[in-house]
Amino acid sequence: MSERSGIFSGDDPFVIARAWLAEAEASEPNDPNAIALSTVDSDGLPNVRMVLLKEIEDAAFVFYTNYDSAKGRELAASGKAAFVMHWKSLRRQIRVRGTVEREEGPQADAYYASRSLQSRLGAWASHQSQPLSSRAALMAKVAAKTALLGTNPSRPPFWGGFRITPVEIEFWADGAFRLHDRYVWRRENTNSQWKIERLSP
Repeated sequence: MSERSGIFSGDDPFVIARAWLAEAEASEPNDPNAIALSTVDSDGLPNVRMVLLKEIEDAAFVFYTNYDSAKGRELAASGKAAFVMHWKSLRRQIRVRGTVEREEGPQADAYYASRSLQSRLGAWASHQSQPLSSRAALMAKVAAKTALLGTNPSRPPFWGGFRITPVEIEFWADGAFRLHDRYVWRRENTNSQWKIERLSP
């Protein structure tokens, strides 16, 4: 393994990821925590969509969604996911692959409570990924949930977090003449030690 320095310094990939995200928060105009989340359906056909990463923990990445959505169902079925974070302003990206588990305890309750009231009621009203006749129909559902649940709704049982525990994390930075810098952390399973390698661009 070649010696790493600068933005690639350190042996803990989660520390590096948090540092890169902190830099992006100062330079990206919108949603520096956006990730392109990839799943597969029951036929093995990939699906990808943008979601917001809400936490980089000491050993995992956490985002929140409706468990009955297409991504929620696909994550539950496969137990695996991948995502990429890309920052144009920094010319960097992080790629992650790993296993998935639900986060539906106090941590999910606390995050749900931190959201705006409109977002909390919207989570109750939206049957995510299901057909919808019109925006007016959606707003009527929101109004009905508002009348029913009031101003302090609890977290819906069908809404919560997913925690991705990686077996692979790659850090990529743009280099002159397309000679990019790439380092990958890999391990056989989530209990194994990381092996760090430099990759050809």
